[in-house]
Amino acid sequence: MAWNPSPKVKFARSFGDQFDKDIVVVLAVNTRTNTLEAVTYGRTKALCDEARVLGDIASDAIYKTMEEVNGRK
Repeated sequence: MAWNPSPKVKFARSFGDQFDKDIVVVLAVNTRTNTLEAVTYGRTKALCDEARVLGDIASDAIYKTMEEVNGRK
């Protein structure tokens, strides 16, 4: 597994260590700029790959919902 020094990944890794989780997906929305960000972490290379897929699926679902909600305004 490649080490990622990003502070956001460090946060996800810390959360995983603190709460004994093998995969962590953090999703953040900024309503002022209408942006979405996902950060993923997996304890092993295989789990990193799985976390990335889960993060992409979750991000896509939330982004689609954000577009629908914004379209109703």
